[in-house]
Amino acid sequence: MIETGWLSIIPPILAITLALITKEVYSSLFIGLFSGILIYSFSGGGNIFSAAALTFDMMSAKIADNSYMIIFLALLWAVVILVSKSGGSYAYGRWAGSKLKSKRSAAFATSLLGVLVFIDDGFNCLTVGTVMRPIFDRLKISREKLAYIIDATAAPVCIIAPVSSWAVAVASEVSETGGFHIFLSTIPYNLYALLTIVMVLFLSVTGKDFGPMKQAEETASERAVSDADMEFQESKGRVIDLVLPILVLIVCAILGMAYVGGFFEGVSFSEAIGYNPTAGLSLGAFAGLITALLLYLPRKLMTPKEFVGYIVEGISNIVPPMLILILSWSLGGVCRQLIGTGVFISGFVSSVNLPLGFLPFLLFVIAALMSFSMGSSWGTFGMLIPIVTMICSVDNAGIYLIPALGATLAGSVYGDHCSPISDTTILASTGAECEHIRHVETQLPYATLVAVVCAVGYLIAGFMLTPWIAIIVSMVLLAAAVIVLSNSKSHNKK
Repeated sequence: MIETGWLSIIPPILAITLALITKEVYSSLFIGLFSGILIYSFSGGGNIFSAAALTFDMMSAKIADNSYMIIFLALLWAVVILVSKSGGSYAYGRWAGSKLKSKRSAAFATSLLGVLVFIDDGFNCLTVGTVMRPIFDRLKISREKLAYIIDATAAPVCIIAPVSSWAVAVASEVSETGGFHIFLSTIPYNLYALLTIVMVLFLSVTGKDFGPMKQAEETASERAVSDADMEFQESKGRVIDLVLPILVLIVCAILGMAYVGGFFEGVSFSEAIGYNPTAGLSLGAFAGLITALLLYLPRKLMTPKEFVGYIVEGISNIVPPMLILILSWSLGGVCRQLIGTGVFISGFVSSVNLPLGFLPFLLFVIAALMSFSMGSSWGTFGMLIPIVTMICSVDNAGIYLIPALGATLAGSVYGDHCSPISDTTILASTGAECEHIRHVETQLPYATLVAVVCAVGYLIAGFMLTPWIAIIVSMVLLAAAVIVLSNSKSHNKK
């Protein structure tokens, strides 16, 4: 490693700045990566050709280091597509339609389904939206409300679910400081994800609304549902086609992590699942794939050719987010291993007198602004996590690592949740068949209210270094704010 001083912070700053200006993550990350390689090469007497070769050496090394994760994500998305194509979602829709008779029960059931379908946010949006849309139409609930519920139970749930593509992505970013254990430790500090789930369930149970969403609910009109009902009638799938593969995937993933880590040979469970979690998750995803094969082909829900085709389709869908991960892994590797970014940042932080208790609050705000501007939570935490780990590598800052990472993830999800250019926001409006700009307008006050409460919570958590008091205070503030806003005369006008 070569210590390059202030030059070492150019690559991450360049990547972040370009991403904010261009709204394009891939080229921004690559330019940041290549600039870091150039700094390293020229500092050591190299040239642009050796820099180009070293760039791809770094990328190939990071792919090799994270090969199990790549396998898991590919298998996971194969299962996601297969479950979607099996008709199990439509079967659930038929069953749910016969049970749900009120607006509150439909909203609550949609919230629970969104929480349960946690393995991927895109799968969540499209599956839950397709299943519940005709039920919402029949009960005269606005499409805006459906879009909000499925969006609020997509990324916020995935970012705290241990068996999900998001969990593995985050764990891979902090693999050098604890990996999966670090991710699990950040869950209580991910206030935005936790409070968003509380918000959705609270609104569903109480039936309260405010702002543009209340107006949308008051003006919701009946929509044609014959096409969706026809889909339900023609589908040969059953509820078990949705539930069983996902259930097998989750159970076998946990057993797989325990097996790979040596739990059945006497190692403690906590140590076992942290040994090589992505290998165990890959075993779980493969078990889910085999379950889908045994469940679908004998009943002719799809042909063998279609089955394989859907696997290929699922793998192709994971390529864009995987490219973000590879580039962010490589950028982090350059900063940590080659140009000494961590050494420089650590020295700077130690010389600044700003209390470190403000760190979670500041990171939450920065991550939120970045993610909202770029529309990518993966791109945001991919850029920020290496910087956060470097900041917290200072001796007296190590205790702030978990709160800081939790705040970074929370801010990334908030920006992604309400950004009009976020793929999750787009998929939520698509799944609900809601006009995109209406989804953004009606969701923004809800998401921002949660974010403001979270900001207060991070000031508490940063100085007290415990999430539990912050969670309790934030939940009370959130409930009080919703009650006051929903009862406000300005929000009750038609």
